Amino acid sequence: MSIIKFEMIESKLIKYKEQFVIVDSDVAQLYGVETRDINKAVKNNPDKFPDGYIMELTEEEKKELVENFHQFNKLKHSTVTPKVFTEKSLYMLATILKGKVATETTLNIIETFAKVKELSRNINAIMKTEDESRQKELAEKSNKILEDIIEIEPDILADDEDGEVVETTTKFEFNLDF
Repeated sequence: MSIIKFEMIESKLIKYKEQFVIVDSDVAQLYGVETRDINKAVKNNPDKFPDGYIMELTEEEKKELVENFHQFNKLKHSTVTPKVFTEKSLYMLATILKGKVATETTLNIIETFAKVKELSRNINAIMKTEDESRQKELAEKSNKILEDIIEIEPDILADDEDGEVVETTTKFEFNLDF
């Protein structure tokens, strides 16, 4: 079983009607099932998905999605309009789908949404405050979040001067200039 990493989830988030969502085909991919299985689970449990939890795109929205995101080219000739899952619907989906992969995926999705929200709040707060020390504090918190989000593998350098293998790490810094 491969572990779902933050980057896999984060790359699937799209902004739709002022919230982050994941398209049904991407949800299925994350859970390792077919899109029809996800949609069947939703159809069989309507009480778990009230209005606003899952939204079906219009034909025009589908066209816009295909034009703006290359990973949705497969939808171009599809007669089905995709559904998008909000954070709340993903939590509810977690109560239906069972198994180790489903649990691991759900936990990573929850962590992803939490980190994206926190980073967004920090950036908004930086833009709204004029207190330089507060800006610096928020920028440092944002750096930490980004470090958590972006998993940087150590670079392995063979043969240092003593002939030993040496590991180095890459530092990522988030810097806002005003």
